[in-house]
Amino acid sequence: MTFIRTEIPDVIIVEPKVHGDARGYFVETYRQEKLEAFLGYTVNFCQDNESKSSYGVLRGLHYQLAPAAQTKLVRVIQGRVLDVAVDIRKGSPTFGKHVAVELSGENMRQMFIPRGFAHGFVVLSDEATFAYKVDNYYSPENDRGMAFDDPALGIDWQIDASKLKLSEKDMKQPFFTEAEYFEYGVDYYA
Repeated sequence: MTFIRTEIPDVIIVEPKVHGDARGYFVETYRQEKLEAFLGYTVNFCQDNESKSSYGVLRGLHYQLAPAAQTKLVRVIQGRVLDVAVDIRKGSPTFGKHVAVELSGENMRQMFIPRGFAHGFVVLSDEATFAYKVDNYYSPENDRGMAFDDPALGIDWQIDASKLKLSEKDMKQPFFTEAEYFEYGVDYYA
């Protein structure tokens, strides 16, 4: 398992080692002690989620405020998505910047997104099965989001806007400047 820091160093690409032969493949998709040794802190994932979506479905940008903030470890089982994490830690050197990575069933890459980031993805293939771990349960009262198409964020979703499919909730999210943030330097894992 290889860990690669992105342009926003707290967002990490995880590349598992794939063992393949004529029968198929085996891959270890998560190993807690390796991840924590790389991070230097403990993450206790408590729930796994999975969604299936068709081409153009965009889910996001979502996050939960403390005390229900969530770390996510996301991956694609089948298909292709563009996965995006936006730094919403006020005071961070990368505040308002984002990382966009293609995840697919073929490349088997994963993205580790710590607390303090908004997250979203768009399906680039005919359909995609998206799976992720979280370290806090869903909390409706702490659930927040921001507009996926905010020009201030400058996210290229790689799909024509007329082909995007969004939930009613995601079409009504506030712009980045109106969103609620985290504070950079606060230990949201304590």
